[in-house]
Amino acid sequence: MPPNTTKTGKSAPALLRQHKGAADLPAPETRAGLVDAAYQAVRLAIRDNVFPSGYQAAEAEIARQLGMSRTPVHEAMTRLQEEGLVRILARRGILVCSLAPGDIQEIYELIIALEGAAAERIAKSPPAVRGPVLEQLEEATASMQKTLDQDDLIAWAKADENFHDVLVGGCGNRRLLRMIGTVTDQSHRSRMLTLHLRPKPVASAKEHRQIIAAIRKGDAEAASQAARIHRQRARDQILPLIARLNLSNL
Repeated sequence: MPPNTTKTGKSAPALLRQHKGAADLPAPETRAGLVDAAYQAVRLAIRDNVFPSGYQAAEAEIARQLGMSRTPVHEAMTRLQEEGLVRILARRGILVCSLAPGDIQEIYELIIALEGAAAERIAKSPPAVRGPVLEQLEEATASMQKTLDQDDLIAWAKADENFHDVLVGGCGNRRLLRMIGTVTDQSHRSRMLTLHLRPKPVASAKEHRQIIAAIRKGDAEAASQAARIHRQRARDQILPLIARLNLSNL
């Protein structure tokens, strides 16, 4: 496959221009803002499989499409490389890193542990602190149920992701948030690639409500266990599917 061309046959600029997540980013005004804008645009394209695994793009082409110089783009790609999403190729731009089934296994091990810790931490917090978090968790779960009833799996996946973002973001541990942010970006691709291949996720909202109930009671152990079991079930569903479909690179 030629550089700057995806499996769809479209060029990097065309796909980056069409990707809604990148288009919605605010216009940067500072150098740091330019770096962050480039980082977010390419990160979102990778997460949503607009730039699939094995995809190669020239930094100059990405810079041209984003309307900035190569310097902030290179800094952004360095950041993405540190997070394991791309590999910088000398004089050839970037290569989107693929994930093997073993990588997905390791990623889920981290997610299970970190989200269990996040749920435990929220449950231990004072009622005044966990109350607003609970409201957001309930809203996300209600949205999941609504979109699932409408058979809108894409909207369901967004509501599900929102639930987990709130769970981690609401725990108040910034280091935990940074750690899980990297691995969830990596796992997001496998979840979206298999979204329509897995059984309808009828159990997810129920499991989310169990997490919410434990947090509301202030039962840290039960909250942690419910969060861990929820992600373990997702892992045990996705990994056999990946093996059955012989998806060696995601």
